[in-house]
Amino acid sequence: MFPKAILLALVGAASTAVAAPSLNDKGLLQFALTLEHLENSFFSDGLARYTKDDFVQAGFPSWVRGRFRQIADNEATHVALLQEQLGADAPAACKYNFGYKDVQSFVELAAKIETIGAGTYLGLARHIDNKSTLNIGAAIAATEARQAGWISSSVLKNQPWDGAVETPIPPTVAWSLFRGYISDCPKTNPDLPLVTLPGLKVSNSKPNPGDTIKLEVKLGSSKKTLYAAWLDGLDVKYTKITDNKTKVPQGLSGTVYVGVVSSKERPDRDNLVTGFTTVEFPFDSKTRQNAA
Repeated sequence: MFPKAILLALVGAASTAVAAPSLNDKGLLQFALTLEHLENSFFSDGLARYTKDDFVQAGFPSWVRGRFRQIADNEATHVALLQEQLGADAPAACKYNFGYKDVQSFVELAAKIETIGAGTYLGLARHIDNKSTLNIGAAIAATEARQAGWISSSVLKNQPWDGAVETPIPPTVAWSLFRGYISDCPKTNPDLPLVTLPGLKVSNSKPNPGDTIKLEVKLGSSKKTLYAAWLDGLDVKYTKITDNKTKVPQGLSGTVYVGVVSSKERPDRDNLVTGFTTVEFPFDSKTRQNAA
């Protein structure tokens, strides 16, 4: 069974925004636990597959695997914490297909998953009513961000952060970024208060500003203007889509999230047309961000 989000009936193409069920604290916690199950499985399975010698042969210092073991332990703790909060309403773990082939691709995907995880909790925060629940989410988000920064900078030698502020990822956008790794879930798992949108790929996931990229999704024949929305920190940039192509805007850095929307309002459930994907704009230590 596919993960039980509220499914969008796709009639050949995506051309308009879709409605979604209302959000509530329990449903958001269930989504958070769904994410933590995924992260827990990712790290535990990767470490079961690759030994310290495998990491060394891939070009990483021997201590790197030990840090990944600590991250795996943290993710298991996150699972236990959210299970305790949800009790009988806690969803079970699903089956996953992460697609990494070697230590290098495992590490690169780890950075991506942790970065999206941190942004997901920030995106959930504005919808949470209970302060205790909000505090739990913030505490986990801080750890996810630190783990993502460590993998990106100390292990992959890329930037340790994406900018001055982390990008809050709206819940349905976050779901679109994670659901491709889930192959099957228990039928007893609760419905999630999310919409499953058409998946999006781009022709170049590491473009330069000003490049024209192709959006690999069928957008239908609607004459309504559609936009690519680029989420970068607290900013959103919009570029018009013509013939499934759009121009990459200036001023993006680190991991950026792009998807198709039906208006220039901040991307959320009311104007989402497709899911989102990640686009990378890495920068080195000589780069100044927002410098006068």
